[in-house]
Amino acid sequence: MDAAADTQSKVERLAAREAMAAEGKALVDAARRRGLKLRLVGGLAVRDHCEVLEFCSRDHSDLDMVSLSATVVPLVAFFADQGYAEDPHARQATGGTQARFWRPCVHGNGSRLHEDDHVDVFLDTFVMDHRIDLRSRLDVEPYTLPLSDVLLTKLQIYESDTRDLRDAATILKDRALGEEDVPGVINAAYISSLCAADWGMYHDVVRNLEALRTLIPALGLAREDEARVEAARATLQAAVEDTPKTRRWRWRARVGTRRAWHNEVEERN
Repeated sequence: MDAAADTQSKVERLAAREAMAAEGKALVDAARRRGLKLRLVGGLAVRDHCEVLEFCSRDHSDLDMVSLSATVVPLVAFFADQGYAEDPHARQATGGTQARFWRPCVHGNGSRLHEDDHVDVFLDTFVMDHRIDLRSRLDVEPYTLPLSDVLLTKLQIYESDTRDLRDAATILKDRALGEEDVPGVINAAYISSLCAADWGMYHDVVRNLEALRTLIPALGLAREDEARVEAARATLQAAVEDTPKTRRWRWRARVGTRRAWHNEVEERN
């Protein structure tokens, strides 16, 4: 690829990032006008809370969102009105926990940057490596899940990669830890309570917090931002480890990794 073509490609990718971020919020607003609850999760939710876009901006192949299974029929009609068709197999394949909507790619200037545009909507529950009930979690932030849930979706991954840990670092760098569900705050008590009831989630969250500690020096952050991320990371890990555990957690801890403690995930979003 010559220099001019490479520059054009970068321009198109940057434009696509902006367009997808804008579209995600526009879908939330349009759904709200129809009386439907729809919130962003995943990388675009992280981006919505990011202070420095140069640090958190990256390519996105889809929109990840959350809604309620009780409103799935009007939700399908809503996406049809937005130009999206439902993949008829997604809900069946996931036991009704996820719906998928798609359209031909509209990003790029005369070329398609990805095969199609699709929106994955988790219904009631985020089910990946671990299960997180989200039915009561859609009223804290205007466009995204609560920051604690956005962060937890990154920390619950069994085989996390640098992208996911970088997203976690972004949230810890730019937002404060607290103990309640309010906009712009990471509810450490909420994360700790979920980990205290589920040994498998606890195990992977702590592993990822330890992996993040190792990664921080390689993120290219200013020294004060490194210190902020590490302080938040350490505080959160201490809260997760120190919160009293349930009897079920203690029983499962005795079994440890001798038995599978996470779901097998075939496809990452």
